[in-house]
Amino acid sequence: MRRILSDKAGRLPTYAVGRIAEIKRRLVAEGRDVVDLGAGDADFPPPPVAVEALARAAKDPAMSRYPFQVGLMAYRQAAARYMERRFGVTFDPVTELLPLLGSKEGLAHLPLATVNPGDVCVVPEPGYAAYLGGTILAGADPEVYPLRPRTGFLVELEDLPAERLAQTRIVYLNYPNNPTAAIAPRDYLERTVALCRAHDILIAYDNPYCEITFDGYVAPSIFEIEGAKDVAIEFHSLSKSFAMTGWRVGWVAGRADVIAALQKVKGYVDTGVFLAVQAAAAAVLDDAEQVIPDVRRRFQERRDAAVAAFRAAGFRTTAPKATMYLWIPLPEGIGSNAFAERALEDEALAVLAGASFGPGGEGFFRIALTVDPGRLAEAARRAARTLERLSVTR
Repeated sequence: MRRILSDKAGRLPTYAVGRIAEIKRRLVAEGRDVVDLGAGDADFPPPPVAVEALARAAKDPAMSRYPFQVGLMAYRQAAARYMERRFGVTFDPVTELLPLLGSKEGLAHLPLATVNPGDVCVVPEPGYAAYLGGTILAGADPEVYPLRPRTGFLVELEDLPAERLAQTRIVYLNYPNNPTAAIAPRDYLERTVALCRAHDILIAYDNPYCEITFDGYVAPSIFEIEGAKDVAIEFHSLSKSFAMTGWRVGWVAGRADVIAALQKVKGYVDTGVFLAVQAAAAAVLDDAEQVIPDVRRRFQERRDAAVAAFRAAGFRTTAPKATMYLWIPLPEGIGSNAFAERALEDEALAVLAGASFGPGGEGFFRIALTVDPGRLAEAARRAARTLERLSVTR
């Protein structure tokens, strides 16, 4: 029988979060007390306004019809209103905005809509797997850019050789950043937009953590930068800031031609977000200013507890100004995969190895602030025991 796996699928790395879920199921079946800080899937309940709107909409038979890519106009309009209130930017809800099955699928499908085989997509490493996956599946050429502490975990396009920059069609940017929790200064965004305009590079700005910010920091939209509308699209999701991960609903906004291209591709691979979920998302976005402060407060409480606990356990970590993650360095000589594997098997503690985000993430591990402060303290103790055992066996 001929082989089944395509060359493109064979180039995809193993998806780390999925592997952890499989092991977690086994450990739970064995009666182990698992502390799961792997996936960015907080244990907060979804906003009551979302649940109530979903319940109402689900009773309407019209909401069970095919959504197609047009979707629910009320959702498109609510997303456009949110962008205007939050960032001061306006978008046509019909031509410059598109509902997504969570931002992940839009990020992954974007290269299928906008690049040709051999074109270059700049992919940050460590970074969200959808960037690399979408690039590979489109037959494009990934230019993996290593994110390093010395540059503040920023993608500096000026570092690319001139010939690679000339071939680049997309750059994926994600600030506040997963997994490093880095934020992008305004002057960085300004010079990056200017460079992309000069080289005709599309910025895919992944902005799902813009509302999970602390200590007075307010995360911007790329569209707050002059000229960004010429070269950028921006992805948003209700997963993180609104505790609706499993609902699979988000949107992308930006240039009408890029939105139309992505909509065309999506027409062949999905039939849109369940209309009742879109109705619920519209209600949440119109109520965002009431919903977000409590989510932000609870994440800050967890951030502070986790930073204190992991510092007390002997880890070097700083308090990030945004996201729901800590990106924690490991001592030299301790591999991140070995640390994550031993933490899971020996301590029933799920964290993500830095290397699971690509080789550039080696030397770190990521925790997600998905459990309450007491469980975060327990996680830090388990992580310390894991590190102690690995240090002894080096």
